[in-house]
Amino acid sequence: MPKFLLPFFMGFIVLACTANAQTWEIGASVGGSGYIGDFNPNNPLKFTDPVFGAFIKRNLTDVFSLKLGYTHATISGSDSQSSNLQMQNRNLSFFTNLDELSLIGEINFLPYIPQIGKNVITPFVFAGIAITAYNPMATYNGADYELRALTTEGQSKPYKESAIAIPYGAGIKYNVGGQFTLILDLGYRTTNTGYLDDVYGSYTDKSTLSTDIAKILSDRSGERATGYIGSTGSQRGNFRNDTYMFLNLTVSFTFLSDKCYSFR
Repeated sequence: MPKFLLPFFMGFIVLACTANAQTWEIGASVGGSGYIGDFNPNNPLKFTDPVFGAFIKRNLTDVFSLKLGYTHATISGSDSQSSNLQMQNRNLSFFTNLDELSLIGEINFLPYIPQIGKNVITPFVFAGIAITAYNPMATYNGADYELRALTTEGQSKPYKESAIAIPYGAGIKYNVGGQFTLILDLGYRTTNTGYLDDVYGSYTDKSTLSTDIAKILSDRSGERATGYIGSTGSQRGNFRNDTYMFLNLTVSFTFLSDKCYSFR
């Protein structure tokens, strides 16, 4: 765990152990994942792949909670599926797994504790911090290649294996019965990297790349167009950091205690 994240997780433990009138909650989620980047620059609701997650949450009050979560997802993109001719001619593609560890604060619009609270439904918003491992890959002639080590844009060294992300979003909770809650939420993660998809900046001089496969995967326009369009220094990416998003359906269970009745 990065050292700067340690205070956040220590804070979670301290608050979980000291707050009054608190309840524990666990849950699991499934849904769809997508991303906004060089293969999807504009559509914030384009979900292309599956996502799975689990969490443990401390409801510190009936309005505020802290959630420690793990999420596994896939994101992908392909220029061949774009309606933009320039992107089609670029002809790049990628896919990557995402493994996210997050600490998120939630704020309910209405006081909410399942089974014993007066409200059975509430909207909520959330924000937090996360670290996400990623490893972009591309398929060529039936084989999958890891792109980081190939330094396809001529980087002096491979980019990092993980990124810092800022989760934020909104959702709605519904008490389906007893201590069970059904949750639907839409969340975005703005990251500090533009390389989730291995595309960020400019085309490099292919002669500086060390392997044949690196040269091939750095510029695949020649597979589609009449010639290669990736001249040295010309634009390959949009020079912006990537964002990924999840649309989750979650079922959770809240452990209640006598102290919870103070929420009424």
